[in-house]
Amino acid sequence: MKNTSQTNRLILTVLAVVVGLFMVIVAPLIIQTSLERVIGALMEVSKEKPAYASGILLFSFAYPFYRALIFIGGVMLLLFVKPIYEGRSWAYPASLLATAFPSAGGMFMFLPYVSFVDGFPIPMAISMVGLAYFWSAIFLRKADTWEKWGHFLVLTFAGMLTTHAFTIGIGNLRMLLTRPEKPLYAGFDWWVLAWSAPVQWIAVILLFIAIYNLAAGKRIGWWLALIAGASIFAIDVPTQVIRTFIAHSDSLDYLYGSLLSGGLLFSLCFPRFKIAELGQEPE
Repeated sequence: MKNTSQTNRLILTVLAVVVGLFMVIVAPLIIQTSLERVIGALMEVSKEKPAYASGILLFSFAYPFYRALIFIGGVMLLLFVKPIYEGRSWAYPASLLATAFPSAGGMFMFLPYVSFVDGFPIPMAISMVGLAYFWSAIFLRKADTWEKWGHFLVLTFAGMLTTHAFTIGIGNLRMLLTRPEKPLYAGFDWWVLAWSAPVQWIAVILLFIAIYNLAAGKRIGWWLALIAGASIFAIDVPTQVIRTFIAHSDSLDYLYGSLLSGGLLFSLCFPRFKIAELGQEPE
């Protein structure tokens, strides 16, 4: 970051202040409003479709959980203002991790909002504000062009995959909580959901850790992203087949997860992006 021009560092500093204040003050209010609208809509939907009733409990936990992550990320970003302006090398990966929380969290909260609530999806604003800093930091930093695009694709795919995996895990648990044979499992189409959900959530944790370490140029970040991407691909492909041909579901959610994880794996291994070099670094 020290090689980055003072003008670009000043831009990032101003963005850090604005985005950090938004995450601490504005985003929590947007999330509470969104949560109440989603719960209100689900209460109406569940009258005709009781299987959706479990979503009320799950979203009542998931939205405040992400609100806490976003709030802490905002505090982080405000504390990093001076190091960002000074061009401290660790400020780049640390600030990317801080803004990965609203980028991914806003997108997660956007999906059920769109599914159940009419009107403008206000959680999208949280994601866009987070991405404003996330992408600016990648492209304003002084670095090789291919390296910038490598960071953009790898880190964006990692963030998108955290959103999708967290959402899929919530969806799996929602269905499991209202399955007809509860507490038993009727067959392999239900077994695979209980298998998939924890894999998705563990991968989310690995991906957030990977975002920081990849941005810091550490080999462990490359491997953690590779492990998370490969794990999601390995669970989503058979789950999509099972849900389509055994459960006769018309959902393509696991196909989308397979495509996102495939995009992450390609970006990690594409030589021109120079990200792959991290995995080949000698001891």
